[in-house]
This record gives sequence, C-alpha cells and structure tokens, in this order.
Amino acid sequence: MNVGTLKINGKDARILIDTGAQRSFVSEAFAESLEMQSIPMTQTLVVSTPLGEDVERNNYYPSCMVEIGGQTLTCDFVPLSMMEFDAILGMDWLEKHHARVDCYTKVLELEGTHGDTLRFEGDRGKSNSCITSAVRARNMMRKGCHAYLAYVVDKTKEGTNIDDVRVVCKYPDVFPKDLPGLPPDREIEFVIEVEPGTKPISIPPYRMAPAELNELKTQLQELLDNGFIRPSHSPWGAPVLFVKKKDGTLRMCIDYRQLNKVTIKNRYPLPRIDDLFDQLRGATVFSKIDLRSGYHQLKIKEDDIPKSAFRTRYGHFEFLVMSFGLTNALAAFMDLMNRVFHKYLDRFVIVFIDDILIYSKSEEEHEEHLILVLETLREKQLYAKFSKCEFWLKEIGFLGHVVSGSGIAVDNKKIEAITEWERPKNVKEIRSFLGLAGYYRKFVEKFSVLASPLTKLTRKGAKFVWDDKCEKGFMELKKRLTEAPVLALPKQGVGYDVYSDASIQGLGCVLMQNGRVIAYASRQLKKHEVNYPTHDLELGAVVFALKIWRHYLYGETCHIYTDHKSLKYVFTQKELNMRQRRWMELIKDYHLVIEYHPGKANVVADALSRKSSSGALITNLRALKAQLEVTSDGALLARFEVRPTLLDEIKKGQEADEELMKVRERMQAGPVEDFRERDDGLLLFRDRVCVPSDDELRKSILEEAHSSAYAMHPGGTKMYRDLKESYWWSGMKREIAEYISRCLTCQQVKAEHQHPAGLLQPLSIPEWKWEHVTMDFVVGLPRTIRNYDAVWVVVDRLTKSAHFL
Repeated sequence: MNVGTLKINGKDARILIDTGAQRSFVSEAFAESLEMQSIPMTQTLVVSTPLGEDVERNNYYPSCMVEIGGQTLTCDFVPLSMMEFDAILGMDWLEKHHARVDCYTKVLELEGTHGDTLRFEGDRGKSNSCITSAVRARNMMRKGCHAYLAYVVDKTKEGTNIDDVRVVCKYPDVFPKDLPGLPPDREIEFVIEVEPGTKPISIPPYRMAPAELNELKTQLQELLDNGFIRPSHSPWGAPVLFVKKKDGTLRMCIDYRQLNKVTIKNRYPLPRIDDLFDQLRGATVFSKIDLRSGYHQLKIKEDDIPKSAFRTRYGHFEFLVMSFGLTNALAAFMDLMNRVFHKYLDRFVIVFIDDILIYSKSEEEHEEHLILVLETLREKQLYAKFSKCEFWLKEIGFLGHVVSGSGIAVDNKKIEAITEWERPKNVKEIRSFLGLAGYYRKFVEKFSVLASPLTKLTRKGAKFVWDDKCEKGFMELKKRLTEAPVLALPKQGVGYDVYSDASIQGLGCVLMQNGRVIAYASRQLKKHEVNYPTHDLELGAVVFALKIWRHYLYGETCHIYTDHKSLKYVFTQKELNMRQRRWMELIKDYHLVIEYHPGKANVVADALSRKSSSGALITNLRALKAQLEVTSDGALLARFEVRPTLLDEIKKGQEADEELMKVRERMQAGPVEDFRERDDGLLLFRDRVCVPSDDELRKSILEEAHSSAYAMHPGGTKMYRDLKESYWWSGMKREIAEYISRCLTCQQVKAEHQHPAGLLQPLSIPEWKWEHVTMDFVVGLPRTIRNYDAVWVVVDRLTKSAHFL
C-alpha cells in the first residue's frame, strides 16, 4: 500500500494506493470542500469491512480528474467517511490503467493515455500515523512503554450561525430568538383535573431577598409582554421561589406542591430509554433539536387557567400556557409531541419530552429526514432554540448517553458526577449514589455483585458500618463506569449469544451479537435462592436472561453458553422438580440452544478472548468468502467484495414485474387484501417478501436455501416450509420440487426409504348409496370474506354425487 499526494480536480489530496480495495473511495469532507456533484448508483452497494461494519452507499462521483505524471486520468469515487486520507485508489482504477505496484520502492507504474508509462513515487518518510500490530504493541508495553488512547469526537463549533448549517439555514422561522407570543390552538390542551370536592388552595408568598425581588419584577414583565400570564382574581394561589441555574442566573419556579397533591395524575406512558436506543441500529448521522421553552408552547384549558394562579409581592397572576412544576405537564407535552411526529416515530425520529433526535444511515437520507422534521415544526408552529441544537454529527449526546454508528456509550459529562462522588456517610447518600450509578448498570458487568456491600447497608434495620468491602465496591463501581465499553445496538434476524453465570453472590449474564456486547445484566440472590442447588442456580441465570431480554430474544435464534455442563442436557432430562418444570415451560417459548463453555462463561465480556480466538475468526472470515492475507508482522488482513444486498435486488426486480406493478396500482386506490408496502418500499404478501418473476433471482434464493454450506440439501417439504416464512411467489412449491429433482447431489446420495409399491387391487362395488365415500381437498384458492381458502370435496362412489364444503 503506497501513500502520497496527488491532485484531484485541481486540489492536493492525500492518497492511499490500496490493492485490497475493490472500489475507489473519496473522503466525504474532501468531496464537500470541492463541491463535487454525485449521481445515484443503479444498485446500493454494501461495503463490509474487517471491523465488522456494514456501510451502504447509493451514490458516487463520476469522472473525477486525477493528475499523475503530467497527465490527467479519470476515476469514479464512492464517498466514504475517512480521517487519515482524502482518497483511496482501489483495484477498479488500478486495473483500468494496468498498474504495477512495487511496495518496497513505493513506486506505482501506470499506462498513460498515449500508451506511455507514468510513474508515481509514494512517500518514503513516516506516515501521519505509526501503525503497529496488537502483538507488537503488547510486547512493547510489557517492556515498559506507555500507551495512551486519544479519543477524537465531533463537536459543534462555538457560536455557529444558522446560515452555515446545511438545510437548517432554509428554516430561520423555526429558530426565533424569542417565542412569538401565545401558541396556536392545538389538538390537545393542558388540563388540571382535581379530585372531586377539593376546595381552592391559596398559600401566602414567600419572603425574598432584594436581588430576587428585582429578578421577579423583570421576569413577570417578560411573561406579561409575551402574553403567557395575565392578572388574576382566582381563589387559587401558589407561592414563587427562585432556583439558581448552572450559569448563575435565577430561574423563577412556582411551588405547585399543594396543587399537585390534589391533582388526578395523568398516566400517559413515557417511553423506555432502552427501547428508544434500540431504534438507532444502523444510524451513522445524527441531529438533535431542543424546543425553546417547550412547555410555553401548549395552552392551558380555559376552565383550568384559574388553578395555575400564583401570588407575588407585585400581584396575583395566572398562566395561559403550561407552566413548569405542574404534575401532569410532562405527560401532556409527551402526548403532544407523539401526536405531532407519529408518522416518523421509530423510522427516523425519537422524541423524549422536548428533545427531538433525528437519525439516518447516510447523509443523503439525513437531509430528507431533516427537511421532513423542520417542515413539521413549521406547520405545527413549534419553535426550537438554535443554540441548544446540534446538526450533522457522527456522534451525539442524548439522554445521558453518547450515540454513534459504533454503538452506545456512557456520557463522560454525566460520569464525572459519579467519579467525583465522596464516600457516602449515611443510607440516604448510598441510595443517591446507587440510583445514579444504576442508570448505567447495563454497561457494567456484575453490577449487582459490586454493589452488594452497599445495598446491604440500605436494608431495614441494618447498621451503617462502612468496611473495606464497601470501600472496595464503591471504588470499583466508579472505576468500571469510567472504563465502560461502547455497547453495540442489536440487529433483528441475526441471532444472539447469551453468556450466563451463577454464584452464591448473584446471577449475571451478557447479551452479545456478532462478537460485540449489547448489554450486561445482573442481580443479587433472594433469601430463598441462596439454598438452591448449583444446577438450579445456573438454570435460574438462564431464565433471568430470557426474562430481562425477552424483547430481544423472543422469536430469535439464541445460543446460551454456560459453564455448567449438565444444563446442556436439560431438554432431555427425564426427572425435573417443580421449579425446573415451571422454568422449562418458559424456556420452551424460545428458540434456543444451550451449549457448554468451559471456565467462567461471563468472562467472555472482556473482549471475548475465548470465543473470538484467531482460529474461529479465520473460519468465520472464510465462511464469508473473504480473501485473507497475513502480513510480515502477523496481522490478518481480510478483503471483502462490495455487492448489492438480496433485498435491494428484489426491490429493483419488483419495480420491473408487471403483475406486482398492477398490485401496486390497486394499492394506490385503496388497501389490497394480504398485500402491504414496507417503509423502505418493499412489497409484502402476508408479511412475506414478494419475489418478482426473475429466473436468476429465484434461482439464487433456491440455491441459498438448498445448496449453500448451511442448508444441508433439505427435502421439498422442509425447504418449502422454510422459504415460505420469508418469501412468496406464484408457483413457489412447484419450482422447489423441480429444483430438487434436478439436484445431482440429492440424486446420487439420497436413497429411497419407502416400501416398494404392490399390485393394484380394485375396490369392491358398494351396495348402497353413501356406503363408501371418497374425500379430497382443493387448496390454494383466493381467500373469502370469512377467511376460507380451501374446499372439502366428498363424493359417493356408487352414484358419483358430490358435496362441496
């Protein structure tokens, strides 16, 4: 691989000559600086890298000018996010120009436009980065060398102007400096419903310092000028107090505690934060929008305005818009945001109260998504605060976590509060610490075991004695949180690995996928569980994992690894106690395989040293048809081919299939029974992918299901049963039978196991009508209104009269 500098479209570019790359790539930042224009590809390309990342690309920059040896050669570049180089010249360009690469002398020879030879000498000096193998790095550290990790993240520029932000610059009205006044009438209003028979509550104003009185007068005038409050004669009244912000300024708060006690609670459900993050799998570009004074953008119902009244030294006022401190404000605002963005939720938008997160798989897709969200805000007259918004980031902080294309990590800003926490002096401080640390417990292996000495001090009647175990657990928890890993986001249909372990201290498990940790989980043993035998404890750890991760594992293939060998035979064990029988009923709902893994199974969370051994890695890479090379320093290089996915080929074929196009036309007029269109445009029949009338495409599906390394040449019935779960096309069962009949391997290896057919014996003639009947079914008919698709035919053998049921 040669490194050097060439001109691309007249600008100097840092170039990597890479014979391991099938295509040529250009840095997205470099392409943007040149204002290069891309065009769409005919097929979406998926670049699979040795790091395990799949990057989809559907556009490229055609005929870019590469200056070399005094001549100009053209190259088609695919955009890719790169930091080290501006461009990579791959095999498509090298083969086109009959390149010869001498890696030792760093010389590249090409055939010029006139048949002459062009020479390019790469840099002989040091590259921007000194690259070393993991083995060599480990040996250097053993000899006393110090290693440091520099973690580079995207950050927004201080004082960014809205005019400098792509797409957003077209929507300045969505980001005003102040709210324009009272919000419009919306589909919901904020309601303050109190318990029947409640009398108005009025509390005298609190005393304030002179500085607070000056601030009160200023903020009251601002609220009056904006129309958010008005003078009141209400019998209700709450006092006012001030809270200091981080920047030292004062925030006016209304003490609605007495009103909240008599308010009927709104039980509108708030989303689980873990479920929100699961929607982000595959996303690489993020933007976050924070609404400006979000609560003030929702009106209070006219009849309930008097209940929001508050009393001050300068008068009696009431809110016309929702105020902070009201018990149902959060639920009402969440309801409003879900209604506003209901079309986009779980597709490319996550809403949590007044925070809006837009996520996309590519920048082109993100531009479309950002426009849709900003248009919605403009239409609904919802306004955002530009200084608190972030756009076009590869990594973003959201709900106390840092989200990126690599996965999800803890937010270091939030962890600072934990790492700087002083040793707790009482039970209340322990509970506060465990509450904050517990928010990130899925990042910490054996969290409950580490926290066990602390939780024992919080039990009723326990004496507060801070011993060495408490100190060790306290310090270890803080250390683990600062070293928390980046957790992967789960993918559907790939399957999961669960590593479970049980001990007298508690239960622990690790959820993994493709060799990456998704989550840790643990809990302490209950009093009665301490007496369980080892077999039951290990099985209990499996049940604990299935319960806590049911939303991931149900309906998916799951391999459970345990260090208790007898669990491997739990499905064939004849004698089970009542507890085991109860657990087995739960386990039977899952498609899982229990496998024995020697040693402590949950040690695998530490980089999976056992399971991801080099031998298994090489086997997996070869199964993926990767081209493997071993360098002189022992590094393993895996080269993958860039190709469109099967679903992309099916989607393209659907657009050319006449029958399926007729179905789409009928769907535009109204719903068509059994057919629907997925969000990505893929046509489904009863939730199965419609395969177009393309012989090559169908043949590739049949080959994968019958002749691939994992298929094992199934028979017609099993192959049809497997395929019909995911695919549908007319005559599929017949084509499967024909394909199997032409399989040479099946004909040579599979023998007939049926008894030979005997001589035919005629049936006797019946003496009476309906004494002997014959029956059959006519199947595969269009479904009726009552959901029937078959006919039962009963025929009398004597008279040949028939009944059709």
